[in-house]
Amino acid sequence: MRAALWLMGLFAVAVTAALFAGNDPGTVTLFWPPHRVDVSLNLFLLALALVFVTLHLALRTLSAFFGIPKQARRWRLQQRERAIQSALLDTFSHLMGGRYIRARKSAELVVSLEESVAASGEALAYAGRLRTLAHLLAAESAHSLQDRSLRERHFRLALDHAQAREAQEMRDGVQLRAARWALDDRDAAKSMEWLDLMPQGASRRTVALRLRFKAARMASRPLQALEMARLLTKHRAFSEVAGKSIARGLAIEHLNSAHDPVQLQRAWDDLEHAEREMPDVAMQAAQRLLDQEGDAATSRQWLLPVWNMLQQQPDALNLAQKVRLVRTLESGFGSAGQAPEAQWLARIESAQMGNPRDAALQYLAGVVCMRLGLWGKAQQMLKQSLALLQDAGLKRDAWRALAVMAEQRQDAAGATEAYRQALAEAAKR
Repeated sequence: MRAALWLMGLFAVAVTAALFAGNDPGTVTLFWPPHRVDVSLNLFLLALALVFVTLHLALRTLSAFFGIPKQARRWRLQQRERAIQSALLDTFSHLMGGRYIRARKSAELVVSLEESVAASGEALAYAGRLRTLAHLLAAESAHSLQDRSLRERHFRLALDHAQAREAQEMRDGVQLRAARWALDDRDAAKSMEWLDLMPQGASRRTVALRLRFKAARMASRPLQALEMARLLTKHRAFSEVAGKSIARGLAIEHLNSAHDPVQLQRAWDDLEHAEREMPDVAMQAAQRLLDQEGDAATSRQWLLPVWNMLQQQPDALNLAQKVRLVRTLESGFGSAGQAPEAQWLARIESAQMGNPRDAALQYLAGVVCMRLGLWGKAQQMLKQSLALLQDAGLKRDAWRALAVMAEQRQDAAGATEAYRQALAEAAKR
């Protein structure tokens, strides 16, 4: 199609020339004393066009001739750039393949080739970034070989080159690698220092949050690690299940770091609402408060969301969690001067009546009745719970409570039998 259009265009030009140039009577007279030259206008225009084309080609030829040195320099620069790119690809391939010595040598070759380009008077637009990347790769290879002195030397060079204006975007990457290397060296404080030097925007990136999370775990800073875990879960770096599991473990670790009721209350206030409602976290906080002789009413207040969860969703807690909840409440009710409040008595009685087949609730109700001196009702509930209890520890304590009440009634035979059953359950554990 294109050839046909060209052919039609040539025909049009030929027809136009024949119509207008064939019958042109114009004449051009050139005077060169004592001569006079008369030529047709068409011949003069044709000669003028030939002179223009000849001069244009001559100038093009001279420009190409004088541009040979520049073309030669450009060709040499292209060859060096290709060599640099090839060495850089070799560095990556060797590093990915675990050939760290070869990777380091290839990275050093990149640096030497770039220096040769600079020494020749040429300048690559990306020279700063190239040098930074080459030194960083050499440092990574030396780190894999556990050659810290060589790693530090290349790292310092990479950091220096990253200060240049055209390579500042590489500085964040250099600092992140330094933080990761510090973690590999088990130096959490140094890793934190590098992360703190990063700009605020860069420090909020997922990779930086992961490094800060690992550094906080390594430095035994559960609260800081918990804050990072929250952000990582929010950014979907952790799944919801994994994030909740990590937050639960860190929250318990943070609570365990408290050594008195005041510190424990402060640690509890540091937790978010969702973390306080986690059964394991709430029970650990309540039990630790009781172990530190804190306020039992406060411990029960912390356990209230877990208790409500148990009432609304009986299957929300597994057997071990349910037993621990009962144990924690029992410890609070057994504290000196910490008689159960009327609200809790109503809650326990309502739960026991609503689910009479739940042995743990029967046991708890029996213990509360025993604390209040309601011996008959306590004995009835404890005996009912024995047939259904699956936890050997609760069975043992139920028999022990029955033994104590038998002694109060001066029933020696009943007390002896209850103690014997308690010993048998203790032997099963």
